[in-house]
Amino acid sequence: MFAGDQKGLQDDPRLKAISEAIRVVPHFPKPGIMFQDITTLLLNHKAFKDTVDIFVDRYREMGISVVAGEVISEAYVLEYGTDCLEIHVGAVQPGERALIIDDLVATGGTLSAAIRLLERVGAQVVECACVVGLRDVKGQHRLNGKPLYILVEPRQQTNYSAPSVNGVETCRHDDVYLSAT
Repeated sequence: MFAGDQKGLQDDPRLKAISEAIRVVPHFPKPGIMFQDITTLLLNHKAFKDTVDIFVDRYREMGISVVAGEVISEAYVLEYGTDCLEIHVGAVQPGERALIIDDLVATGGTLSAAIRLLERVGAQVVECACVVGLRDVKGQHRLNGKPLYILVEPRQQTNYSAPSVNGVETCRHDDVYLSAT
C-alpha cells in the first residue's frame, strides 16, 4: 500500500517533499541501478520529521511493542550483493508485535530476512514499512503475506550534482568523494 493511495494522504504535500529530498545517484553501485540515497533526506530536518510523523500517525494505535533494529543473524541476497542482519539476544521477546522499517524495498530481501529473524525469536511481525519502494515490488511474495506500506516511489531523474575537484567530476557516496582520473 502506498501512502499516497491512503485516504487523507492523497494530496499531502509532505510526500512530494520527502520524495524530492532523496538524492538519486544514477548507475550506482552498478550500471542500471538508480540508487535512492536517503542521506539527503536525513539531513533535511523538515522532510525527515515529516517522514517520522507519517509513520508515527500510522502506527500509533496498532499496539506495536517493538520496532526492529539490527540485531541473531540472518543472511540474505540483495539486488547487487549479499548482507546479514543481526539481533542482540533478548532484544525482542516472544509474542512482541514488531514493525520493520527500512529505507527502500526493491527485491524484498532485507525485509524477508528481518521477518525470518524476528519470527525465529517468536515476535509477531505486524507490518513492513519503507520510505521508498516500487509500486509492483517483485519481492512482495517474499514477505510471507505481511502488509507493506511505502511512502514514495523512486525517482528516476536526479537532483544530484557532483562537485568537481581540479576539473575532474566526482561521485559522492555518503561522505566519501570518488573520482575518475
